[in-house]
Amino acid sequence: MNTQMHVIGLTAAYAALCTLLLIVLIHISIPRLAKAGMIALMTAFCAGVFFFSQGMLGWAAASAVPERFQVLWTRVVEPNPSQQSSGAIYLWVEALDDHNLPSGEPRAFIVPYSAAMADKVSTAQTEIKKGNAQAGTRHAFTPTVGSGGGAPAGVNVRNVSQGAMAGGDPSGGGIFDPAALGGQSKAIDLIPLPPPLLPPKDGP
Repeated sequence: MNTQMHVIGLTAAYAALCTLLLIVLIHISIPRLAKAGMIALMTAFCAGVFFFSQGMLGWAAASAVPERFQVLWTRVVEPNPSQQSSGAIYLWVEALDDHNLPSGEPRAFIVPYSAAMADKVSTAQTEIKKGNAQAGTRHAFTPTVGSGGGAPAGVNVRNVSQGAMAGGDPSGGGIFDPAALGGQSKAIDLIPLPPPLLPPKDGP
């Protein structure tokens, strides 16, 4: 489902709610002129929801990133106390399926700034500029074979980062971090993009 369909669905939900309220309104003993005015107001409200929602498209989502994704591009905005800015990290990503293949449309996300996350993102961005594709997950890719840096073939086992909770790492306040209300998380791991996991070949 694309973003336009989400907007249409949101508008339809508001329209359904307004319809229920208008049904109740019809059975209330108030002047007809007041009823007509409220009906016109509700109609204008539903139209407003649709057009104002269009302005949300294109902004980075303050919600949880996909469980597994390829990092397409990043941007780190450093904190600026003089402008009362706490900083932010922007990620443009595409979800990966269980075979490490892209499985959706690219989306932009904003996650709370932290020095550790900024370092991860800066390193990943440098690798992307070198032509080395990068992956990420809220649950770490864990090698099933081999050891050391990088991600060998067969990587697709995921473990929850130790100490990580929805809304951020322990330094982010855990579930009491306001970012948790949007499902954001600073506990994002970035690694080289694992190769696709091909299905086993049939025996001879």
